[in-house]
Amino acid sequence: MLPRPDEKTIRTIKDAAKKLKGVLRRAFQAQVVFDYCDGNISHTKTVFGRNQPTIQRALCERETGEIIPDAPRKGRDTFSEKLPNLQTDIRSLVDPNSQTHPTFQTSFRYTRMTAKAVREALVKEKGYKKEELPALSTLRKLLGDMGYCLRRVQKTKPQKKFPKPMRSSRTSKPLMQKATKTTKRYESR
Repeated sequence: MLPRPDEKTIRTIKDAAKKLKGVLRRAFQAQVVFDYCDGNISHTKTVFGRNQPTIQRALCERETGEIIPDAPRKGRDTFSEKLPNLQTDIRSLVDPNSQTHPTFQTSFRYTRMTAKAVREALVKEKGYKKEELPALSTLRKLLGDMGYCLRRVQKTKPQKKFPKPMRSSRTSKPLMQKATKTTKRYESR
């Protein structure tokens, strides 16, 4: 059994490996295999928790002196790549139903169309299939990124309707008292 490094050394090596990426990280791991584990891959995996194929790749790079390129990391295509005309079709549907902010303080355009209504209009009017369109949450985000704000705009708020003061109500008594005081002053003259 190979000697196990102390916990402080293990923590330091793990921290250093986290801070490195790609080729540099693999070169560091290969050096750790030789310095602390006498070239034993399974012991390195046990002590430092490293991935065995990565360690093998690091050792291969160290032996040959050639760097094995990383696999390209590309996720799935965005909807702008899959459907290049999607944004122009959305604009043609939403622009007639949108308006700018009444005070012109923001560049957002407010629309009455929801993401669900936009999706249905794309299917009916533009001939898209429901399966190829993004989900509603993605469509909402796309509309927001395009500068549309999905909420109603109140141009002016209606004034509250106050009840007409009546002589018997409490709110009208102070007004009536003021009126009687002024009339008494004029009567006494």
